[in-house]
Amino acid sequence: QVQLVESGGGLVQPGGSLTLSCAFSSRRFNGYTMAWFRQAPGKEREWVARISANDNPGYSDSIKDRFTISRDKSKNTVSLQMNSLKPEDTAVYYCRSINTDEWGRGTQVTVSS
Repeated sequence: QVQLVESGGGLVQPGGSLTLSCAFSSRRFNGYTMAWFRQAPGKEREWVARISANDNPGYSDSIKDRFTISRDKSKNTVSLQMNSLKPEDTAVYYCRSINTDEWGRGTQVTVSS
């Protein structure tokens, strides 16, 4: 049973914004470090951002200052606000629980004019 469900992906023009959401089926994930990864066609999956259980964020250099990760423990969600999107941000975005190595099934983000 998939415990993490991503949503919010879609098609957006360069320079646009999207917000991804990862919803959990259990509050136990609120105590874990959660992360977003992405995988572009023909490329390896790469880490994008993480947030610790006490809300400390971390970002990869490729998206720093454009993306913001946050969590809402009352709603059992982790979000990824993505601004100033570029065509190279096109990928399937995955939510991951770092502590338990659990993954969602991903949501597609396509940045194209």
